[in-house]
Amino acid sequence: MIAVDTNILVYANREESPRHAVALATIRRLAEGLEAWALPIFCVGEYLRVVTHERIFDPPTPIVDALSTIESLVQSPSVRLLTPGDRFLPLLRSAIERSGVAGNLVFDAQIAALCLEYGATTLLTEDRDFVRFPGLTIIGLDE
Repeated sequence: MIAVDTNILVYANREESPRHAVALATIRRLAEGLEAWALPIFCVGEYLRVVTHERIFDPPTPIVDALSTIESLVQSPSVRLLTPGDRFLPLLRSAIERSGVAGNLVFDAQIAALCLEYGATTLLTEDRDFVRFPGLTIIGLDE
């Protein structure tokens, strides 16, 4: 199962992004396809934070529009919304210890642990920091 990282969601929804067209096409292909794909809940929250932030985008995406985007994605019959379960904390500890991350990269470890908890061993992202996490295969928009 492929999980989708925050940056892909942002690119797909902000037309000024140079990766907009390919990200949007990729998200549409996943949402309209039959294969299971995943949205980690941490990426949903981060997407909402980023696209509505006035210091990042001028103008920012209205929060109602950003929420509507997420709501439409979770209507896809093939999507799985990943939320922490019983195995999350042990997997988070393992991801942190095995990768040696701390500080801001702990957020990435949360995403990695959540994906691994649900068997989403492939992460669609343009963020190469995720290569630090064993068990997770990283693919970009061009792969």
